[in-house]
Amino acid sequence: MTTAPSTTTDMNPADHPAQPRGAVSLRGAALAYGRRVLWDGLDLEVQPGEFLAVLGPNGSGKTSLMRVLLGLQPLSAGVVEVAGSPPGRGNRRIGYIPQQRSLDPTLTLRGRDLVGLGLDGHGWGLGLRGRKERRARVDEVLAAVGATDYADAPIGLLSGGEQQRLRVAQALVGDPRVLLCDEPLLSLDLAHQRVVSDLIDTRRKAADTAVLFVTHEINPVLPLVDRVLYLVDGRFRIGPPAEVMTSETLSELYGTTVDVVRVRDQILVVGATGKLCEDQPHHVVDES
Repeated sequence: MTTAPSTTTDMNPADHPAQPRGAVSLRGAALAYGRRVLWDGLDLEVQPGEFLAVLGPNGSGKTSLMRVLLGLQPLSAGVVEVAGSPPGRGNRRIGYIPQQRSLDPTLTLRGRDLVGLGLDGHGWGLGLRGRKERRARVDEVLAAVGATDYADAPIGLLSGGEQQRLRVAQALVGDPRVLLCDEPLLSLDLAHQRVVSDLIDTRRKAADTAVLFVTHEINPVLPLVDRVLYLVDGRFRIGPPAEVMTSETLSELYGTTVDVVRVRDQILVVGATGKLCEDQPHHVVDES
């Protein structure tokens, strides 16, 4: 299977040994399940403070990439480092925001308790020592995401947007160097999409945090994105949105005609087959 090269020319660290390591580094990375290759030969350096959008159809390996960076899935080949170390579970330097999912209305865990788990992991509190400092840090992050007013409410009774703010706070409370976001805008309305996107962008600018943002829909975060990693059927492209989100590039990736239409500040990807519409329901329109 042919792997598409990057649209940038400086993605291989071996060609520039004097450059500092990025917040996220993949060199010759491959991931396969049996004979099915999700991606191969992936060289990627994400620098501190950079916002990288990870795009592609369902099954292209976007969430699998998140699992690799979280230390939940080993590479089939190559090397990966996150925040200067091999990925591993419970790394405080990595923050993770999962997809928005509705929680059980009977769940009585408070908002601040959910956020505190970002410090404690699977533990319950830090004991008597550090309790004051812990509460102060949780309160600080709750205020930063605008969730102070419902910090003591049962999370099962909160709206989807309120719950997702708390998930952002949970990801940030450990002061991560890298923020991994797996479809964090899914099921949110446009207003809450903007709120969550702006919270993430504010954090990366204030703390120089690298952001890897998996999404089906680039438009809500397009003004924030520095580069795009686009994955399709084992092929990929890496570069600024203006270089990757073009008819020529996406047609090559998909192996069929794809037109990219720009309407005001939005990108609309128009495919000629039902397959594209099914794989990319949020930003591909089927004109067949």
